Amino acid sequence: MKRYLTIGYGAASYVAFLVAFLYAIGFVGDLVVPRTVDHGIAAPFGQAVAVNMVLLGVFAVQHSVMARPGFKRWWTRFVPPSIERSTYVLLASAALVLLYWQWRTMPAVIWDVQQPAGRLAVWTLFWLGWATVLASSFMINHFDLFGLRQVYLAWRGKPYTDIDFRVRLFYRLVRHPIMLGFLVAFWAAPTMTAGHLFFAIGTTAYILVALQLEERDLVAALGNQYRDYRGDVPMLLPLPRWHPAGAVRRS
Repeated sequence: MKRYLTIGYGAASYVAFLVAFLYAIGFVGDLVVPRTVDHGIAAPFGQAVAVNMVLLGVFAVQHSVMARPGFKRWWTRFVPPSIERSTYVLLASAALVLLYWQWRTMPAVIWDVQQPAGRLAVWTLFWLGWATVLASSFMINHFDLFGLRQVYLAWRGKPYTDIDFRVRLFYRLVRHPIMLGFLVAFWAAPTMTAGHLFFAIGTTAYILVALQLEERDLVAALGNQYRDYRGDVPMLLPLPRWHPAGAVRRS
């Protein structure tokens, strides 16, 4: 019974992630869904800034604190390790749902691309960003990243084993293609409102800070293997690395 509850919990958490992820596309792109970055709750500008900042902060704190190895060691004293990742995914999805539900509209238009070819180009970047996020998750291990592998191994009665560090496809160009995809998707807006700009600036600031923490953890876990990778491959911008000798090194 415990094994079935574990895999059921992991599957439910994954479904919650899928719903939150798909809604995020509509939320950021102002597409289809009822509450979006441009159509949320009406509020005075000052109140909108304060509430939206708190909503972004809730997600940032949950997402970063629960990802730290020290927190995981403490957390797994109370939560079985097999569902630790699923719980993280579930709570991250809940934080996003809260943001979608309570987002305040800031309707002032910052820019608006009117030319059809220009709008098409921006929309293409938007969809490429989301495609990069999803594709990159499969280039490491999508099912481990979102907790399904952990609960499956527990269901089979097998111990969890860490995924080997491998550099594949997009990860040969940048170290964090998932985050690059998010940044592209968040900023690729043919019509940029003040609310969308606030969201893009806030999430960009969070990503840049979170990546520093993630890099520190990866160096601690992988040592010289990750240091060498970091020396060869840029963090976010797929540009060649120039070393003092003048040679270009690529992973």
